[in-house]
Amino acid sequence: MIEDHKHCVVCGKATESDKFFCSPSCEEIFKKQQKRMARSRMLMLAFFIAMFVVIMVISTLRST
Repeated sequence: MIEDHKHCVVCGKATESDKFFCSPSCEEIFKKQQKRMARSRMLMLAFFIAMFVVIMVISTLRST
């Protein structure tokens, strides 16, 4: 019978059922990916806000 286990969220190797990562290196890789994704979300949000401001300025200048 197969023991209860989970798979590492980074590399997919089987690990103990109470752990998410198989090694500290996988945990570090996961943290770096999370930071990169958070930075990407912030940049995308800043881009959309900047585009909104540009569109508002252009529409204000055209209406006068």
